[in-house]
Amino acid sequence: VQLQASGGGFVQAGASLRLSCASSGRTFSNYVMGWFRQAPGKEHEFVAAISWTGDGTYYADSVKGRFTISRDNAKSMVYLQMNSLTPDDTAAYYCAASERYGNRDYGKYDYRGPGTQVTVSS
Repeated sequence: VQLQASGGGFVQAGASLRLSCASSGRTFSNYVMGWFRQAPGKEHEFVAAISWTGDGTYYADSVKGRFTISRDNAKSMVYLQMNSLTPDDTAAYYCAASERYGNRDYGKYDYRGPGTQVTVSS
């Protein structure tokens, strides 16, 4: 599975961004999709994940109520809608694919793509 995240940018606090992740290679609907982020000098942090069909989602407490993960299996795409952004959300954001649901460990995801940078100014 090849993954490519896009949609990052430089925004003011309170703004919104929508990240996209395109998948190719294997059957997209066979994978749970997750978003992670990594701020400078920190480990990868779990953000959100969505089940194979999209009927199940779970989030990090830090983004719950502000971020929404969704997927379109017909287009092999996963999205992360980010609202009410704060400077603490500044990081490189990565999408990843896993055969297992409930996983919050970046290192245990089966496939991981390059990140897209999100910078939020105060």
